[in-house]
Amino acid sequence: MRSPLSRFIVRVLAWLPVTFALWYVAAPLLVWPAAWLTRAIAYTAFGDLVRSIDQARATLIFTSTVRPGLAAPTAAAVTVEVNTLLYAFGMPLFAALTLAAAESRRWMILAIGYLALLPVVTWGALADFLKNIAITSGPLIASQTGFSAGQREVIAFAFQFGSLILPTVIPAIAWVMTHRTFLLRMRGQPLEAPA
Repeated sequence: MRSPLSRFIVRVLAWLPVTFALWYVAAPLLVWPAAWLTRAIAYTAFGDLVRSIDQARATLIFTSTVRPGLAAPTAAAVTVEVNTLLYAFGMPLFAALTLAAAESRRWMILAIGYLALLPVVTWGALADFLKNIAITSGPLIASQTGFSAGQREVIAFAFQFGSLILPTVIPAIAWVMTHRTFLLRMRGQPLEAPA
């Protein structure tokens, strides 16, 4: 007889392909609130750098106020495309864990987890845009942003944190916080002894 933990792991592995497929198909709708939040923050905090942000499926297209070169016409602007799926993959992970736990309040828990993950997508999208415009686009474009060397270091850190840490850690934290009863029940049951 398998332990409750083993059964849970099998259920998670069974749910992962389903949740990732649904997430990929529904991505434009799922990331729309994060796109809205990204616009609100970008226009407020970086209004001198961002002219517009459009959404094409799960990609945000930032049109900046920065020109591609000194000789470029004033109407020309640098655009940066950010794939939000790179920062939203915690959504299907959280969903698979929640559905595998099979708690009675799972739909409410899914909604809470979704809301908790929207800022992660926004952080990643903004950090990606800033990294592209201030660091990887080259000195001619980066010099137009007005960021100091120290600010570029902060942007690099924010990008790394937003792409490597937040999308994986926040879903795990949110799941643990919303499934304390489940975890206590699982801990209270004896696990099978190794053979």
